[in-house]
Amino acid sequence: MAWRGWAQKGWGCGQAWTPLVGGRSYEDLTAALAPPRLLGRRFNLFIQQKCGFRKAPRKVEPRRSDTGTSGEAYKRSSLIPPVEETVFYPSPDPIRTLLKPLVFTVGFTGCAFGSAAIWQYESLKSRVQSYFDGLKADWLDSIRPQKEGDFRKEINKWWNNLSDGQRTVTGIIAANVIVFCLWRVPSLQRTMIRYFTSNPASKVLCSPMLLSTFSHFSLFHMAANMYVLWSFSSSIVNILGQEQFMAVYLSAGVISNFVSYVCKVATGRYGPSLGASGAIMTVLAAVCTKIPEGRLAIIFLPMFTFTAGNALKAIIAMDTAGMILGWKFFDHAAHLGGALFGIWYITYGHELIWKNREPLVKIWHEMRTNGPKKGGGSK
Repeated sequence: MAWRGWAQKGWGCGQAWTPLVGGRSYEDLTAALAPPRLLGRRFNLFIQQKCGFRKAPRKVEPRRSDTGTSGEAYKRSSLIPPVEETVFYPSPDPIRTLLKPLVFTVGFTGCAFGSAAIWQYESLKSRVQSYFDGLKADWLDSIRPQKEGDFRKEINKWWNNLSDGQRTVTGIIAANVIVFCLWRVPSLQRTMIRYFTSNPASKVLCSPMLLSTFSHFSLFHMAANMYVLWSFSSSIVNILGQEQFMAVYLSAGVISNFVSYVCKVATGRYGPSLGASGAIMTVLAAVCTKIPEGRLAIIFLPMFTFTAGNALKAIIAMDTAGMILGWKFFDHAAHLGGALFGIWYITYGHELIWKNREPLVKIWHEMRTNGPKKGGGSK
């Protein structure tokens, strides 16, 4: 039979065009040739197709972090948590993605150094009173009968034997240990991945830049970082002081994560990062820049020593190569950002930032001295 024309028929849900075969419509032929018991089912099925029932459009799933080259590389690293079930949302606009982290980095760094300046002012103000309180406590201890095996006294003795730098980093190490224990709680995995890993493809961008500095998923990773921090704590606190060191350390964690964000957005290699390596690289670079002739050694190979300056050059060269070649076992961009910030701060930043804190300290001193007067009466 040949196709001769089209006939228009109106059904309840709209009009449909049906081909005419030999003067008869195709559905009439179907009804005549079909067995009686299947007639209703076939006819209803044909009507449904003509009424325009359509398949629902396929939902576009957001990209996951384990897709592509970078995701597979990050999944293979044992230093970060598994993120196969975590959905990330890379932004199509890289400038907009980095704008909020940039503002957060600048604002947090300013607040950190401002708080450190006020902290130092309060510490200096209370030292005289603390000195006399200490003399009074020593006199009372001398006339008070001593208890043998006093646990609190042993803790105080251990604490007093630590250097200023070791006492300063003890709180940082304790915070890292607490966060490491939280990673072991299964019900907190999603929360930890969201807030304690930094990733420019995540919905939460700013707070993980700081929180991930205290976050370690691997015990070896945490132990190595904390050992390096403990080893360099005395030197860096002697150079900067307790308050300035804390401002540099916290700012270094945020700045190194921002550099990591920039590198990930520029290369399109999204993936989570965590660990204190960026901040510790700042500490290491600051000490090596200030004391380049100091001798260092590797813990497992103490017989081989080298100068701090050469060690810093080797670390920068390795992290630069890792960032260019796309090595994924470590976040080399964060390492490099932390090292460069440490070199810059010791060379220029101390003069530009810390030595210009006097106006802020004067304002704080006036607020403390000329506070609101009691009584409120007029003269």
